[in-house]
Amino acid sequence: MLKDEDRIFTNLYGWFGSDIMSARRRGDWSNTTEILKMPAEKIIDVIRSSGLRGRGGGGFLTGLKWSFMPKEIKERPHYLVVNADESEPGTCKDREIMRHDPHKLIEGCLISGFAIRASTGFIYIRGEFYNESLIIQKAIEEAYDAGLIGKNACGSGYDFDVILHRGAGAYICGEETALLESMEGKKGQPRLKPPFPASVGLYGCPTTVNNVESIAVIPTIMRRGSEWFASIGRPNNYGPKIFSISGHVNNPCNVEEELGIPLRELIDKHAGGVIGGWNNLLAVIPGGSSVPLLPKSVCNEILMDFDSLREVQSGLGTAAVIVMNKQTDIIKAIARLTAFYKHESCGQCTPCREGTAWMSRVMERMVRGDADIEEIDTLEDVTRQIEGHTICALGDAAAWPIQGIIRNFRPEMEGRITAYKASKQIKNST
Repeated sequence: MLKDEDRIFTNLYGWFGSDIMSARRRGDWSNTTEILKMPAEKIIDVIRSSGLRGRGGGGFLTGLKWSFMPKEIKERPHYLVVNADESEPGTCKDREIMRHDPHKLIEGCLISGFAIRASTGFIYIRGEFYNESLIIQKAIEEAYDAGLIGKNACGSGYDFDVILHRGAGAYICGEETALLESMEGKKGQPRLKPPFPASVGLYGCPTTVNNVESIAVIPTIMRRGSEWFASIGRPNNYGPKIFSISGHVNNPCNVEEELGIPLRELIDKHAGGVIGGWNNLLAVIPGGSSVPLLPKSVCNEILMDFDSLREVQSGLGTAAVIVMNKQTDIIKAIARLTAFYKHESCGQCTPCREGTAWMSRVMERMVRGDADIEEIDTLEDVTRQIEGHTICALGDAAAWPIQGIIRNFRPEMEGRITAYKASKQIKNST
């Protein structure tokens, strides 16, 4: 259980103001100038030794990602891009950070930008987050007026601008290179890699793209030290993390807890338990809609961190916990997610463009039971042909929920098909 003194987001629920004075009372912007006096490489070393893993879904070491940026500024400027295009179904953590703690994000942009020698930080915010964009823009203006960003930021001699860029609501733009394409005014489609953004990113310049939560925790790590951050959680899974809990729970919520907390404790303690009680639990999607679901038998003991969930063939993803009790039509739920990925595919890669549409049509029939049992194997085979064969991970995201239901709930799918055939025979005989 995370101690109150170890919480980073002390205004997660908006109990206090989001303005700069309120933020300073919570400790933001307190010794930023001293941090900016450190060598850039030292800041990167602190973040790397803290073990911070990206909070946007990939779980890649943030400090290691920063180290890929060129060590010297040559003819091209460096850029920091914050991915605030939170569009994963079930995920709503970044929205609350931007709504209630915007100055943590802006201060994080400044320190992160200094570490990677960036001249400008861009915050690419999801188009539907209109109110949040107003709050972020106001916070940016407050930081400029206070001399915290802009020319001679915090009196450090370092110039750093922050620009808010509103997207148009496309899920695919959550992929970092599609996001860069969108920022450049192009169609939001992922780029082939290499080259990676650290060498050829926004406008062809060295760029680092990080998630909102990943950037917003940077100032606290720099103040309290990498040892403090690494003392929370489990080996290789360090630090506090915001979990979004939704679905069939009595108290849907966002909560900051330590990585490695048992899933059952997370649900029972913070979300008021499963509707109908723990024994009424059917399955949980532990990390946003793109990761495979877990049956109740696994949920009893599983820990909520990157490595533990990978061992049970799922993933932490964005730490968006979607709870489904026994009143759920599990086949219909996965079919709905499949329709979402079909709709959001950018269409660039044939396996994803054709495969997501085909899988959606088959899943619609599976909901009714209007299929043959052999088609379940065909469906899984198609997911394997999509997985790992596309430019970005959207193909994987579409395939994994189906793989999860086949792996854990195949008897239910077969039973639905058998029942449909039996009812059809009765109907024909009458």
